[in-house]
Amino acid sequence: MFKTLINTTDLAANFENPNWVIVDTSYELSDKAAGYTMYQAEHIPGAVYAHPYDDLSGPPLTDQGRHPLPSPEKLISVFSRLGISDQTQVVVYDNRGITAARLWWLLNYMGHDLVAVLDGGIDAWKSEGLSTSSGDESTEPSSFTGTPNRQMLVVRDEVMDQRLLVDSRNAARFLGDSAGTDATAGHIKGAVNRPHSLNKDENLKLRDSEILRQEFSNLLGEVPSEDATFYCGSGVSACQSLLTMAHIGLKPGKLYVGSWSEWSQFDELPKESGPAR
Repeated sequence: MFKTLINTTDLAANFENPNWVIVDTSYELSDKAAGYTMYQAEHIPGAVYAHPYDDLSGPPLTDQGRHPLPSPEKLISVFSRLGISDQTQVVVYDNRGITAARLWWLLNYMGHDLVAVLDGGIDAWKSEGLSTSSGDESTEPSSFTGTPNRQMLVVRDEVMDQRLLVDSRNAARFLGDSAGTDATAGHIKGAVNRPHSLNKDENLKLRDSEILRQEFSNLLGEVPSEDATFYCGSGVSACQSLLTMAHIGLKPGKLYVGSWSEWSQFDELPKESGPAR
């Protein structure tokens, strides 16, 4: 069973296993069609595609961010269409080491922990000289029966009550030097910054676990890991930090899905710029 990360060797040994489902979630924020185009051109054999915006986001219910949390009904429908049953081992990968963790988090949120992200993504697979396919692929639909775990989720009205808020965006956006595509620049008042990019090396593979444990220990201080709340721009890249926590043996924190793309819309919500205070 693989529940956090999987390497190319283990995936290659199992990618024809009928009880495994491989999902490609490649995506480019600047061009929502680009990920699917990349999938059609080249993907791991047998992989199906899940669109991070169309499939792994939904109409605003709990939040009003760029990638709102889908309803349980939508997630059940998407996971069933992808062929995921309660016993299915799911493997997810992408092109940039970001969006796959969103599907990992959503499956765990819905009670399915048999899901792992391919360490290094599609580039790691290709660098090993492993075969790829093109075009569209599909799996036999299944019946997914999960239910959401509300304890994993933080909504806007709960944010300021959290013991520790961790902003997973890059330093420029946290400091307020760049607003990106959001309404304003800065960060949620009281948050600290740990960019999700610190979890991986230049090949998009997870860094040494012992070093990461020490870094997260320094970040958390006396706050239990499960009491930390992570956010980013729109509730996607923060999932990469939650995945990292699980892989190195920590209880993952919670996710504020609306993240800065929601928070920045409301003038009355407390915001800051500059270094963490």
